[in-house]
Amino acid sequence: MSAKDIFHNAAKAALENDGWTVTEPLYLRLGDDQLRIDLAAERLIAAERAQEKIAVEVKSFVGASAITDFHTALGQFLNYRAVLQIQQPERQLYLAVTTEIYRTFFRRDLPKLSVQTYQIKLLIFDPVAEVIEQWIN
Repeated sequence: MSAKDIFHNAAKAALENDGWTVTEPLYLRLGDDQLRIDLAAERLIAAERAQEKIAVEVKSFVGASAITDFHTALGQFLNYRAVLQIQQPERQLYLAVTTEIYRTFFRRDLPKLSVQTYQIKLLIFDPVAEVIEQWIN
């Protein structure tokens, strides 16, 4: 089992503070492979009397190379999204990153291009205040 990201608890708290009911982790199985997405969350959309469902993969980008961390995160994200589309198509997948990482790394050309090309949904959160600052769809 993989270790929790250092911002895992802050991301979970930010979702809960935003009105989400969070469970963790979300396990998926495809053939012989078991996948573990950090968080699953749901909330009632009162006007529609429906439930919104998401899955969230939390990444800290604290390794020696942000590009290497990004390659790993992107690969995980794309694999998780592919399996979710088959098994839980109602659930949208988000990559959760801190405000600082979004401002410093995700504004660079390669991450911007990848987010656009692969239609990566981002959840930007403040790990100290434990609030969601932005949803990027």
